[in-house]
Amino acid sequence: MGAMEATGTGQATGSITDVPGLRVGHRQKSDGGWLSGVTVVLPPPGTVGSVDVRGGGPGTHETDALDPTTLVPTVDAVVLTGGSAYGLATAHGAQHWCEEQGRGFEVTGGVVPIVPAAAIFDLGRGGDFSARPDAAMGYAAAAAAGAQKDGHDVERGNVGAGTGAVLGRGKYKGGVGTAAFTLENGVVIGALAVVNALGLPWGPLVEPAETSAAGTEAGPQLNTTLVVVATNAVLDAAECKRTASAAHAGLARALNPSHTLADGDTVFCLATGVVKLDRTTETARQVSLITLQSAAADVVRLAILDGIRSAEAVTTAAGTFAAHRF
Repeated sequence: MGAMEATGTGQATGSITDVPGLRVGHRQKSDGGWLSGVTVVLPPPGTVGSVDVRGGGPGTHETDALDPTTLVPTVDAVVLTGGSAYGLATAHGAQHWCEEQGRGFEVTGGVVPIVPAAAIFDLGRGGDFSARPDAAMGYAAAAAAGAQKDGHDVERGNVGAGTGAVLGRGKYKGGVGTAAFTLENGVVIGALAVVNALGLPWGPLVEPAETSAAGTEAGPQLNTTLVVVATNAVLDAAECKRTASAAHAGLARALNPSHTLADGDTVFCLATGVVKLDRTTETARQVSLITLQSAAADVVRLAILDGIRSAEAVTTAAGTFAAHRF
């Protein structure tokens, strides 16, 4: 497995932008009652994508378009946003930016960008329930991603869609994390996670029982971890779907609990189609895909832990969200 052997340390290495052509843009606001933002993952044109939604309380946009049986297999941008269902308006802004760039499914008279989105619940965490990302912020995040250079560093922690993220029943601050591996066959697999979880990370210093007692956040626990997995491998939409499904194991390995009724846990998978997998025999095809999908699960685990480690404590009118160190 080559580079995967280093994952036993639990430390994230690399970022999703290790996948050539991937760019990430953040926009956020954390004053005047705000604690929210949006993150846009911008893949190169022609990138194939799919999604797997496992949480019982998802907030999503255009995810049906990523089913492998639908017309268009490609994805022009993925939007991760705060603001719960209200924040899904950010996808319209990102779509507008993509249209201006000529990115999208070609139709008579122009293009229709395929821009799926998913949201976390962070309403009111800055003190103002109505302070939530809108289309203008989505446009700005997409433009920020488009302005980045190939292989750029990705900001982590209290940025973008992770600005208002929390975990451990609202006791601790969550955030954006990322990680990547390069496998022996030249395949790069990376992940970006927005950690807004009910649970806490597994580990020798964090007992699972702590999740039942942590925090005092009032009201129903509405929580979500959003993930984008990306690879330079050649995958079709069905294989992207299966990779997204396999990557959900990384959530369960990193967080306890995960995929609850109140979670919107969602994993997108993007494949830029540069490196061909070994498909010389059926056995070779299966081994190649299983290796890739196993790596996807592990890189998601590391991206989630990176998001928690990178998050900084915040105090707003809604309370204090402490940094969780493990």
